[in-house]
Amino acid sequence: MFEVVIGLEVHVQLNTKTKLFCSCPTSFNHKQNTNTCPTCLALPGALPVFNKEVLHKSIMFGTAVDATINRISYFDRKSYFYPDSPSAYQITQLYTPVVEHGKLTVDFEDGTTKSIRINRAHIEADAGKNIHDGDISKVDLNRAGTPLLEIVSEPDMRSADEAILYLKKLHSIIRYLDIGDANMQEGSFRVDVNVSIRPKGDEKLYTRVEIKNINSFKFIQKAIELEVARQSEAWEDGVYEQEIVQETRLFDQTKQETRSMRGKEEAADYRYFPEPDLLKVVVTDEMMEKYTKIPELPDEKKERFVSEYGMNEYNAVVITSSVELANFFETMMDEEGVSAKTATTLLTVELQGRLKGELNITNSPVDAKKLGFLAKRVDDKTISGKAAKEVLDHLMENDEDVDAVIEKLGLKQVSDTGAIEAMCDEIINANPEKVEQYKGGKDKLFGFFVGQVMKASKGSANPQAVNEILKTKLG
Repeated sequence: MFEVVIGLEVHVQLNTKTKLFCSCPTSFNHKQNTNTCPTCLALPGALPVFNKEVLHKSIMFGTAVDATINRISYFDRKSYFYPDSPSAYQITQLYTPVVEHGKLTVDFEDGTTKSIRINRAHIEADAGKNIHDGDISKVDLNRAGTPLLEIVSEPDMRSADEAILYLKKLHSIIRYLDIGDANMQEGSFRVDVNVSIRPKGDEKLYTRVEIKNINSFKFIQKAIELEVARQSEAWEDGVYEQEIVQETRLFDQTKQETRSMRGKEEAADYRYFPEPDLLKVVVTDEMMEKYTKIPELPDEKKERFVSEYGMNEYNAVVITSSVELANFFETMMDEEGVSAKTATTLLTVELQGRLKGELNITNSPVDAKKLGFLAKRVDDKTISGKAAKEVLDHLMENDEDVDAVIEKLGLKQVSDTGAIEAMCDEIINANPEKVEQYKGGKDKLFGFFVGQVMKASKGSANPQAVNEILKTKLG
């Protein structure tokens, strides 16, 4: 009955060493109010000086999303007062942003794709941070003046799932470009969601509600679903115009609801005007030459993995979704004689399944070279896939050589056909009744014989050789 209309505003904290308009460090988790100076405290007479590194990173992002990079852009002053903004205004780019009219392609599980338009990406200064301690509120201005790139999509997404796919791809691109760490928990990738609904087939845009500062993909998905349900119910009850107003809402994860925060301001309320203390921002030919040469991005890497390693599309998408995972995989594939299939299984199923708590792909006790060598030992049939899991369990706790662990645990696969034949003969001779039943048509008993041989070999016999020898012997 209803179509969902979603637009997203993403604030990405750029990973420059210093702030947007001063030389204060942007380091996270320092003592409150120590990374400050007259400029980011907005003391009288202090003037901003633009950090060129921010422009360079903006050019890289614009290139990655196939956008127009404006050779001349301007800063504007947005007037509002919150306790975490000592200047009572924010320096941003309203009228002429550095990046405009880009696009980002999302991949669906069925193999189809969709292009989401990006309206703009503009540079702006972050505010500080309010800390609420009982009845007292405190302000930490360490973050004030940190450079942000605000990336604004068009309202092109039609479900919570589409929004999450867009955000994950955007997050991945930021990480591949290495222009920000995009850590949602630390607030360096913050998302504002604009949601509205309309009858299917209607092209009109109805009242949109903004849900502010959601810091996990899971919460973003839930917030959209709850807001869509709220708006749909109001429409069906005939109270849409009374209940759905243009406002800013918060997502309450405990109560599982969106809650009204304040009325949504219009552009006129902010009294925008050109920033008087800053010159125009000029992108030179030299900058375009240097910063449009960007690293390989997820989509390009995915296509290369499919063609170079013979991977299927799904596995290639999973592995290239994270730059750390993709780099780990490529290091594994540098080991001679490793198949992409074995490497993918050991990485995405076995290793990642063991990385719990504080452990992740960047601090894994088993590095890429070691896991690549383990994959090689599976592919050259030194050990079975099952034995590889035991070796990996041991390596997660002990920094040892792969071959030494295989020897120590007695997991070396027996491929000597003579030894396997002897075991097969022993099992066949010990089970004459089952042999007769198998020959009489009970084909399922074949699995019994395979299991008995594998048990006799303590799992070390090559399963393929066992199958072939038993088939011959059982006729």
